[in-house]
Amino acid sequence: MTATQSQSSKLSERPWLDPLATPQIVIEGVSKSYGPFTAVQNVSLRIFKGEMFALVGASGCGKTTLLRMLAGFAAPTLGRITIDGADMAGVPPHERPVNMMFQSYALFPHMTVEDNVGYGLKRLALERTVKDSRVREALEMVQLAHLGARKPHQLSGGQRQRVALARALIRRPKVLLLDEPLSALDKKLREQTQFELMNIQYQVGITFVFVTHDQDEAMALATRIAVMDHGQVLQVGAPSEIYEFPQTRFVADFIGTTNLFEGTVCAGAPGVVTVECAETGGQIIVDDAARTSQGQRVWVALRPEKIRLSKVPVTGTRVNQLKGMVWELGYLGNRSTYRIKTERGKIVTVFAQNERRSAEWAIDWSDEVYMSWGADAAVLLQS
Repeated sequence: MTATQSQSSKLSERPWLDPLATPQIVIEGVSKSYGPFTAVQNVSLRIFKGEMFALVGASGCGKTTLLRMLAGFAAPTLGRITIDGADMAGVPPHERPVNMMFQSYALFPHMTVEDNVGYGLKRLALERTVKDSRVREALEMVQLAHLGARKPHQLSGGQRQRVALARALIRRPKVLLLDEPLSALDKKLREQTQFELMNIQYQVGITFVFVTHDQDEAMALATRIAVMDHGQVLQVGAPSEIYEFPQTRFVADFIGTTNLFEGTVCAGAPGVVTVECAETGGQIIVDDAARTSQGQRVWVALRPEKIRLSKVPVTGTRVNQLKGMVWELGYLGNRSTYRIKTERGKIVTVFAQNERRSAEWAIDWSDEVYMSWGADAAVLLQS
């Protein structure tokens, strides 16, 4: 494959990197107010065909309101929404090229699985044989063809979720909107269903826009994530970009677990910033190309898995080191979580992979330890 072909393939898989690509959904300067309260404030997004796009944030951040405006259940106070170039202003929900799967699944308890799935075809002028075929195809897609005669109360939570998905997809919308699609499932089933949802989305090839407060769910499913807070979008990017390169303290803290160290810039060289940190009683060096000035207030964001623990000091250039004591320890099977209390009282979280099976921990409660990480392991945040 040539360099040009490789670049073309990359752009086709990630159209948001291509400035010439046409988005399927354009949300432009959209705000939504309810009296004096602003639920969504000046949001602009470009979502491309075939994406699995996630809106994440804490409860009340505006993500569900934004989804409802896409569906047509609420109208923007300001701004506009277009789908495939068509302005959605004044277009009622049933005339939009979208369908919505609700958090509660909203299945009819008196109907069979087949009737629930086929309900959306009732108003379409299709022959009975065509409708039956579409229902059969939808049930096969979610692997429930053998349960078509059952009622919703005879199904497990995961099966009901798949019935709701089949019903939402049967009209073949251009865009499927999902409001907390997996929240009703237990942890193990939720993880299993995530893969099923990705496979179904790949099969049907339509755009999924989903809302979740579960950061792990968004990281596992989404091609891109929009992180929202107080009605605003703070950052949009691929999961790895959001996780490794957060742009604000809120994003760093909301997506995954992070340690934040507050300090002031005391020195800078090309690509490297030195931060004086009262919380640690020393200096932290961070690789960062952003322009900073001496005395500027900043925060260093450091993920727990980037830190190494040792009972002896670590030497080396471009290495940060911090001394502390094991304050709390949690065994989680595949990894252990350590909460280390520094000499200044700062609690630092460290994740350590449990690579070997052992009845005892190499580092245990109340041990004195040294935490170390490279200058390239942390991110410098200015807000």
